[in-house]
This record gives sequence, structure tokens and C-alpha cells, in this order.
Amino acid sequence: MLWLSTLGALLMLPPLVFVFNQRITHFGIPQIVFYLFAVWVLLIVGTALLAHAMPRDELPRDGDS
Repeated sequence: MLWLSTLGALLMLPPLVFVFNQRITHFGIPQIVFYLFAVWVLLIVGTALLAHAMPRDELPRDGDS
């Protein structure tokens, strides 16, 4: 999870975000907005995949201490 958070922070840093600040549109959406929402969606999907792959915590039964 730490590397995903670090990757998300790096992808949102202004020097990299300013690279996508061009007068280009994708499907009528400015490129910088498209980039930010694409990164956001990819981070959510990555988090969901990691959460699904992690082992579940087992709850202690009544007889166990």
C-alpha cells in the first residue's frame, strides 16, 4: 500500500502535472483534467486490487484466547 500511495503522490506533483497542461482535449475534456481523473481512477482500481489480494483477518473464536 505504501508504494501505491507514494506513486499517487508522485503522479500528482506539479512538475509532472504541468507536463499535461496543454491545449489538447480528449473526448472534449482538457488533457490536464483527463490526466488527473485517469490517475485518480487508476489509484482506486489499484487499491481495490490490493485490498482484494490481501489475506483476510481471522476473528478469534470464543474458545481461543
